[in-house]
Amino acid sequence: MNTTNRDDAVTLEILQAIEGDSDITQRHLASRLGVALGLANSYFKRCAKKGLIKIRQAPANRYAYYLTPKGFAEKSRLTAQYLRYSFDFYRRASNDCHQAFATCQDKGWKQVLLCGVSELAEIATLRAGDHGIQLVGNYDPDCQDGRFLQMPVIHKVEQASEYDACLLTALQTTALRYTELTDAVGEERLIVPTLLQVALT
Repeated sequence: MNTTNRDDAVTLEILQAIEGDSDITQRHLASRLGVALGLANSYFKRCAKKGLIKIRQAPANRYAYYLTPKGFAEKSRLTAQYLRYSFDFYRRASNDCHQAFATCQDKGWKQVLLCGVSELAEIATLRAGDHGIQLVGNYDPDCQDGRFLQMPVIHKVEQASEYDACLLTALQTTALRYTELTDAVGEERLIVPTLLQVALT
């Protein structure tokens, strides 16, 4: 996700949160967004400066936040933009996974290791069954969870069960995972979906 998309996503989250609860605190929203309190504060200030929200002091040294008409319009625009992006991403990712698993079938590869816990990995999990591909796990050293969609998450490639090929599904650390995997398993056994190519250049 580039900086503009990230900013839009955070702005949309803030506007939706304020619409749902005008008493929401910056601390609570920072926790919900997974960002530092100072960063959440700067986003709030930016939204206020753009005229998207109004801030009013409430009793007990608290603040109440309200969407302005401009804020409601921006929330609608960002929601539509997000949905367009989501549908486009799903279509492209689904097509890429179909092509990746068709390649596996052509080469006689039946067991595939996903590399990166992400939305792309979720779509790959749906498409694998269409091609009779068994997913043996997901390699992601940054993921704290032990399982992802009933598959084990491993933190070192050598911990994976036996597999024929790797499918790169990392969206945030694409170039790093690509470099690691070409060194660990070789480029010939690493499949990179077309939609990730930009991240590798």
